[in-house]
Amino acid sequence: MGRSSPIPTAGDDVLIRLIAFLGLMILCSDVTADENWTRFRGGDATGVVADTPGLPSSWNKTENVAWVADVPGQGWGSPVVVGDRVFVTSVVADEANIAPSAGLYLGEGVRDPAKGIHHWMVFCFDLKSGDKLWEHESFTGRPVVPRHPKSSYAAETPATDGERLFVLFGDLGLFCYSIDGKLLWKQMIEPKKTNMDYGAAASPVVHGDQVFVVYDNKEDSWIASFDTQTGQQKWRTPRDEVMSWATPFVWENDLRTEIVVPGQRVNRGYSLDGNELWRFDGDMSVLVIPSPFAAHGLCYLASGYVGDAHRPTFAIRPGATGNIAPDGDFKNSEFIAWYQPQCSPYNTSQIVYGDYLYTVYDQGFMTCNHALTGEDVYGKRRFSPKGSFTASPWAHDGKVYCLSEDGLTYVIKAGPEFEILQTNPLQELCIATPSVAGGNLLIRTLTKVYCITEKN
Repeated sequence: MGRSSPIPTAGDDVLIRLIAFLGLMILCSDVTADENWTRFRGGDATGVVADTPGLPSSWNKTENVAWVADVPGQGWGSPVVVGDRVFVTSVVADEANIAPSAGLYLGEGVRDPAKGIHHWMVFCFDLKSGDKLWEHESFTGRPVVPRHPKSSYAAETPATDGERLFVLFGDLGLFCYSIDGKLLWKQMIEPKKTNMDYGAAASPVVHGDQVFVVYDNKEDSWIASFDTQTGQQKWRTPRDEVMSWATPFVWENDLRTEIVVPGQRVNRGYSLDGNELWRFDGDMSVLVIPSPFAAHGLCYLASGYVGDAHRPTFAIRPGATGNIAPDGDFKNSEFIAWYQPQCSPYNTSQIVYGDYLYTVYDQGFMTCNHALTGEDVYGKRRFSPKGSFTASPWAHDGKVYCLSEDGLTYVIKAGPEFEILQTNPLQELCIATPSVAGGNLLIRTLTKVYCITEKN
């Protein structure tokens, strides 16, 4: 009498169940972060991977290779991983067209659409064995827009929420599949003329029940949100942009969640319902390709076309509103933590690993800046043997990995001194950024996907 009963009440039981459920969700989120690769440059868009014993630092065509899968056609999207399933996209042409090659293209795109019937394909492979589990043909027909001679009609990386796969073929449409390969819905995109006939390239991103798509072009640029379950358009916001191909970034900072999209004319942050939160003219490079990401509570924006004198990198603080740099005053802006006028790559996206920001330049150099201040750590260091780069770097276990277009991965010691620890050859054209999931490194070459892991 007068003492609390040790037997849980109905309310206590609900509370216990809730606590257990939340604990399970936290555990699952940690597992998901390590075992899945849900979008371009991973779930957090940084390219930084938790240290994993199964990830080797050396490989070639046979060493530490678990399996190799042939992928027909051409595509430059990264592999996406959900559980034991690997997804890649490709476009297979019935007729031969211009083959891509390494190096810079400083001119116009291919002025006419590619010849022949094309097949826009999605492939699913088993992560453990490399066996093909299913394939689906999203669309069949003739291309109606040209493309960059180095690019592909499957340039974008898919995105996933763990239940559905969102496949964007930029000038064609957005297709949603179940993980088992059933087409759930599609939203066709009206193709537009792009700058220099380069075509689309920005990848989709998912947040909650929305999948976001950016399509900058010369006629009718926009950012839009589609319902992940139904495909219905939730909102669409016009963009006064032409020469931007960067994948948008959903920035979950301490103050709010927003969508960050760089642009050649204006860099912008949008709310999750498509309203502009902030903007500034960063005097960006004439072509904006690197994708934004966050580290140390800052969001990093960059553009660095090789022919431009101004190739800026900006580190943005959260909470911005309105025009954050009127009259181009970057150094005195409350929301620009730091700015470097000549610190950006052309095609690759930068990476922050530890306290350092690493930039891999297309022409075969790397630089390092302090991620919190922008101060120079070391200037341009040339890769040896020389190479050119389109794929973005990734990092883990105290090393930064850089994949050249010739299929050679340079393993760089992380820190204030540039040191090449070793090189790993695959000897085939590589444009796609690699993916890492469940102790496996997935490298996509022109014709294959390699699964690389430490062999026991």
